[in-house]
Amino acid sequence: MQNTASARLSRDISPEEYDLVILGGGTGGTVAAWTFAGQGQRVAVIERKYIGGSCPNIACLPSKNIIHSARVASYVRRSAEFGIPKRDFSVDMSAVRERKRRMVSSWNEAYLVNYKNSGAEFIVGSGRFIGPKTLEVAVHDGTTRQLRGARVIINTGTRAALEPVPGLAEARPLTHIEALELDELPEHLLVIGGGYIGLELSQAMRRFGSQVTIIDRNSRFIHREDDDVTEAVQNLIAEEGIDVVLNAKIKSVSGKSGQSVKMVIEQRGAENTLEGTHLLVAAGRAPNTAGIGLDLTGVELTSSGHIKVNEHLETTAPGVWAIGEVAGSPQFTHVSVDDFRVVFDSITGGKRVTTGRQIPFCLFTDPELARIGLSEKEAKAQGIPYRLFKIPMSAVMRATTMSEPRGFLKALVEVDGDRILGFTAFGVDVGDVVSSVQIAMIGGLPYTALRDAILTHPTLVEGLIPLFLSTPSVVR
Repeated sequence: MQNTASARLSRDISPEEYDLVILGGGTGGTVAAWTFAGQGQRVAVIERKYIGGSCPNIACLPSKNIIHSARVASYVRRSAEFGIPKRDFSVDMSAVRERKRRMVSSWNEAYLVNYKNSGAEFIVGSGRFIGPKTLEVAVHDGTTRQLRGARVIINTGTRAALEPVPGLAEARPLTHIEALELDELPEHLLVIGGGYIGLELSQAMRRFGSQVTIIDRNSRFIHREDDDVTEAVQNLIAEEGIDVVLNAKIKSVSGKSGQSVKMVIEQRGAENTLEGTHLLVAAGRAPNTAGIGLDLTGVELTSSGHIKVNEHLETTAPGVWAIGEVAGSPQFTHVSVDDFRVVFDSITGGKRVTTGRQIPFCLFTDPELARIGLSEKEAKAQGIPYRLFKIPMSAVMRATTMSEPRGFLKALVEVDGDRILGFTAFGVDVGDVVSSVQIAMIGGLPYTALRDAILTHPTLVEGLIPLFLSTPSVVR
């Protein structure tokens, strides 16, 4: 009876007509809304909860806020090294959370101002397709609306994936969302997954004072990176006092996260039991495509459950695009923004596509790991010879002023020319350094342009000069 009533209600509602309807308020969709609305189009964004999507609310910015608090705690713990008498201290997680919440609120307010100034409509509610380019929205105020867009962008993102391990779901584990809202310090945090989220939050919680154990199925963290990179990251994690369990298959989980958790693992043919008070799942992401009526739209999915798109991010349904992680794009906010640019060009006659994009990344541990272009593994796999330039961070003067000599800089340069093929950095604040190399690569500059540039002294970017002055080794 309820479904029949709902169907009758849907028939009785006349769809509101829009030039563009965006399902999901992530970064790419948000920028699309402001841009197209600013050009005079009627635009609506349907978002279940978060103003601006996950990045400013539950992901990129909040996690970096928490990580910075943990970095301060680390400096306090190292205070004697800087000539400041060491004192016992404890971390007030309620205060850490409140600092994060203030930042989130300030960005929410800024986003709402942009919505108002652009003229785009922000609708808080759950949306689902009821036909081609037509959505029904259960608005949070209890009303129901129907919207039809001349064009539609799907931007529903991903969620933390839960593996079908017996007892895992019942243990109600933390995801990054709940971990960033903790107002108490976990006594012993078990972390499933040694990827970006797992490594960043493990280090932060350890620096706040938790005992932390990371469990990963692979033999190395971020195992697709070069061996010197994975070795440096694993040494860092060990130096932080974090327990590491690699090559592990989780057999079962029991208990409740926040109280007591037991995990049975198999490692090299032997079973072992791990115990903790809290459990964090950070072992991959799953696309948010279920329950939104895609079967009524002509939008097809890939074998991994992502929305199938072409190089213009067009779906298999005319007039419908998908952007960001739900479309299988790399899981970075800066890629979501570029996805918007691709869609904008697709609509307005431009030429931008997703193929061949130069995408930087940064792992925000402390020190950071950043890369642009080819790694050594990738170059060797593709049969590309290169000259390898590499120096330790201890050769970067600014790093020594900060007592942060850990890590290295390395660059791959073509053998028969001076073009930069790739750059990898593991060191303090290198997420900012990588951009300088990327800009040089975008401009097609030879590595000698950076080597011979007058760069401000002493800065971390200045480290590019000794890097490219070093004697390279040729790898074929």
